[in-house]
Amino acid sequence: MKIANEVLEVSTGSGIDIHDINRDIRNALRKHDIKNGLAVVTSRHTTTALSINEFEERLVTDIKAFIGELIPAGRHWLHNDIDLRDCPPDEPENAHSHLAAMLLGSSESIPVVNGELQLGTWQSVLFIELDGPRDRSITLQLWGE
Repeated sequence: MKIANEVLEVSTGSGIDIHDINRDIRNALRKHDIKNGLAVVTSRHTTTALSINEFEERLVTDIKAFIGELIPAGRHWLHNDIDLRDCPPDEPENAHSHLAAMLLGSSESIPVVNGELQLGTWQSVLFIELDGPRDRSITLQLWGE
């Protein structure tokens, strides 16, 4: 069995920004010639998330609205009391982003069979920026033969 590691780089837009990273994962599988095994994808940031769902324009809009309504940025969150925390003065008020990331999760594991991610017809691995714009990194570890 071999183990291969990749770091995927994503430049995100402002606010909540959703990226389909299936192509990047598939390219890494081909590069490392992994035919059967597991792809483990992990976000390296506390204000981003990973999820498996459909990457469709109207659903992406709905996801952004849902997260914004569920965890409103404008609510008074204690983490946003910047003057009470030991942090840089330009620290953003982003408690809502941390909370959304916690609910959504930061990793996904996808089986690989015959060199293909075992996802449903409409499923994509979504990298979800919750506090952009930023340059982000995603760790991809591929296990298999």
